[in-house]
Amino acid sequence: MSDKGWVRTLKGQVSDLSGLTFKTDDQLGFTFFAETTSKLLLFATNGKFYSLDVAKLPGGRGHGEPIRMFIDMEQDAAIVSLFVNKGGRKFLIASHEGQGFIVNEDDCVGNTRKGKQVLNVEMPNEARAIATVAGDTGAVIGENRKMLLFPIDQVPEMTRGRGVRLQKYRDGGLSDVATFDSGEGFTWKDSAGREFAATTKELAEWRGTRADAGRLAPKGFPKSNKFGRGVE
Repeated sequence: MSDKGWVRTLKGQVSDLSGLTFKTDDQLGFTFFAETTSKLLLFATNGKFYSLDVAKLPGGRGHGEPIRMFIDMEQDAAIVSLFVNKGGRKFLIASHEGQGFIVNEDDCVGNTRKGKQVLNVEMPNEARAIATVAGDTGAVIGENRKMLLFPIDQVPEMTRGRGVRLQKYRDGGLSDVATFDSGEGFTWKDSAGREFAATTKELAEWRGTRADAGRLAPKGFPKSNKFGRGVE
C-alpha cells in the first residue's frame, strides 16, 4: 500500500519492489507477504481497526485502488499500520497524547466496513502507534526525542478505552512505541533499515516508571523518532 492509501496485490513471492510505480507525490508505504486467504487488519488514526480480505483487493497492474473503496474510513483519518491478522497476539497501542493500553489481536477484528473502535481518541488527539507485545519491557519515544523504558506489566490489558499515561510531555506528544525482552536487549532500525542494538545495561539511564518524562534518546537514534519495529 502506498503512503496515500492506494492498495494492490502482487502474485508470487515478489521481493524486488524497485520497479513499482506510484502516482505523483506518492510512494511505498507498507509491504508484506500474505496468502490469498489472509485477513488484514488496518489501524487508523481514529483509533479504529478495519478488517480486509486479501482476496478482494485489486491485482498489481496500475496503481491499485484507494483503500477507502473497501472500508468506510473517515476522510480526516489516516493509516497508522497495515498487517496480516494472525490471531492471538497482543498489541501495545498509543495516542499522540501519550495514553495507551494492551489489546488482544482477536478483540481488534470487526465484521463491518465501519471498523471497530478500540482506542478512544478525539481530534486533535489521534491514534499514533502500535507494536506487538513481545517481552517484559515497553519503550516509548516522544516528538521531543525523549525515550523511556518501563516494565510492560505497568500497562493494563483492555478491549477498548483511552488507556493509561505511557509518557509525560511538556511539549509535543508521542511518536512511537515498542516492546522487547530485557534479557535480549533492544534493537531499533534507522530510516535506511540499518539495525542498532543496545544491552539492558547500556540502557539503564532510560529505565523508569510508566508516565515518566524519559531522557534524550541515545546518540545515533533515528531523526524520525521511530523505532522502526511496529507489528512483527
